[in-house]
Amino acid sequence: MTADARSGRQHIRLTLLRAAGAAYRRSSRPVAPRSILLIRPDHLGDMLFLTPALHAMRHALPAARITLLGGPWGVEAVRHNLDLDAIETCVFPGFERQPKENGLAPYRLLVATARKLHGADYDTAVLLRFDHWWGAWLAAAAGITRRIGYDWPETRSFLTQALPYRSDRHEVDQNATLLAELAPGIAADLGATRYHITEVDHTWITDWLAAEDHDPGQRLVAIHPGAGAAVKQWPAEMWAAVADRLAERPDVRIVLTGGPGERKLVGSIATRLAHPALNAAGATTLGQLAALYAHCALVLGSDSGPLHLAAAVDAPSVHLYGPVSPIKFGPWGDPSRHVVLRTTWPCAPCDRLDWPASAVPQHACMTTITPDAVVRAADSLLAVR
Repeated sequence: MTADARSGRQHIRLTLLRAAGAAYRRSSRPVAPRSILLIRPDHLGDMLFLTPALHAMRHALPAARITLLGGPWGVEAVRHNLDLDAIETCVFPGFERQPKENGLAPYRLLVATARKLHGADYDTAVLLRFDHWWGAWLAAAAGITRRIGYDWPETRSFLTQALPYRSDRHEVDQNATLLAELAPGIAADLGATRYHITEVDHTWITDWLAAEDHDPGQRLVAIHPGAGAAVKQWPAEMWAAVADRLAERPDVRIVLTGGPGERKLVGSIATRLAHPALNAAGATTLGQLAALYAHCALVLGSDSGPLHLAAAVDAPSVHLYGPVSPIKFGPWGDPSRHVVLRTTWPCAPCDRLDWPASAVPQHACMTTITPDAVVRAADSLLAVR
């Protein structure tokens, strides 16, 4: 599709969205929040970025009922979060990372979900993703009186409060800016990202390490090579080089982590190693992975949800960034414990993640980060542990 064609389609969509938004009632006076619906369609890392502002809001509004509407791919990040009263799921169109259905499916889902939400008596909705017009339309169609989000062309017609969007802020700050409309002052006192590890998951990982004959006297260093998008992935041979150099320390044991779909990638690294590593790829739930990271002296990986999970359980970490900006999506926490290594590629960050695997060799921004740089960063954190 040409640029002119894309522009034409976007103009038509914007016109139709504005017409749809004009049909909904707008309250002239904000209501005191009693039952709040937070809409966050994204995946693991973005969901964890919500937790600092959510915790501050919970303390500021102890009597309010707070419900999160998230995708099934993201809600496990907050499944045991004590700052939420309830969690609902929705298979948000465009976020399922699956082939698209027919063009009417998103609108049928919107109508069905709005009917379900209409009976829940929410008085306030907060759209936590700046450009999520589908979620903004959903809140309006559900009859929620107060609808807060960012002033984005596709979303503003569905909102009752539209705040200026700034692209130079971290996602944690973005979330706090919106929630501060309900609880003023929370943006000034944001803590760390949070993930609650259950005792069951702590026990499982202790038993797993024992079954793998892990020596408790060795420090675990986890490497998570997957990145969710091919263009964010560091080459397997570079991870193998880093793993072997770190494993030369007699007190270090490498553990490779990954989801079920990353077993092949992790296996390709494992076969390159001179020093055998533990392999947890596809073997853990999210909670078990969090418990494993909590046992680690260090976690390394490309920008990804699991690296933000490591930060949320207070494991020191090294994050590699290429096409995505660490200003907006970097680790949230003490920079002396969470080191960011950036590409020197001239067009980065571009925030373009949808390159097909065949095009990645032409967009190899991750390869400018060297194994030497990663090992130096790892050494700096291991030296203080």
